[in-house]
Amino acid sequence: MALGVPTVKATPEPAVLDKKASVSPHISCEPGDFGETVLMPGDPLRAKLIAETYLEKAVLVNNVRGVQGYTGYYKGKRISVMASGMGMPSIGIYSYELFTMFGVKQIIRVGSAGSISDDMKLYDIVIGQATCTDSGYVEQYKLPGRFCPIGDFGLIQEAVKVCENSQVRYKVGNLFSSDRFYDDSQSTLEWEKMGVLAVEMEAAALYCNAARTGRKALCICTISDEIKTGAKTTSDERQNAFHAMMQIALDIAANTTA
Repeated sequence: MALGVPTVKATPEPAVLDKKASVSPHISCEPGDFGETVLMPGDPLRAKLIAETYLEKAVLVNNVRGVQGYTGYYKGKRISVMASGMGMPSIGIYSYELFTMFGVKQIIRVGSAGSISDDMKLYDIVIGQATCTDSGYVEQYKLPGRFCPIGDFGLIQEAVKVCENSQVRYKVGNLFSSDRFYDDSQSTLEWEKMGVLAVEMEAAALYCNAARTGRKALCICTISDEIKTGAKTTSDERQNAFHAMMQIALDIAANTTA
């Protein structure tokens, strides 16, 4: 059965958690306030949308710097959602703290991407099996070679299964994680010759943090722009029209959370 845009539940806004004894300067809550699986959109408004539309008994557990985090239940599983902000430095901070300070075991990024491949059209879903990058994020590890940031294989398998059952257009492949949204060199399309499907700005840091901390991560993106053709979605569409991706990520979370 194909996924559609759901009707927003007629429920009050998520409650606000009282305890605020933070162990982090960026996340104001306690260990245990997050579920073991966190969905991570970039936009705080999208995090709020996911919580209010899909989570039962949702509680606001973080609102530092307007980066909202919620914990609730989806299909009986305790799931959290929190925004990452834009770019690798931002998701690098939040994902590292969630993995190391708050007991989170896996993070599923749900975001937008620009298509590089001709095969990827607006609203198609790309499952990031790995990511190339122009970022220096990995250099902090002082490795004697090049590290390839990859997604968790079990989460990729589950993503494929859910996408097949949902009858959505999707592809599994490599992403390009860039530090630059405005690229003066105009070089992004060069990655097409290496089979890269789409460009985004967060997956490499997320995958590096998961590898370094022994946790799991996956990046799922909806195509919001076609770089070659110039076709693109509006900001309102990006906030509200990516429900297929949200439902897929939630089903992956529910199916892989104890």
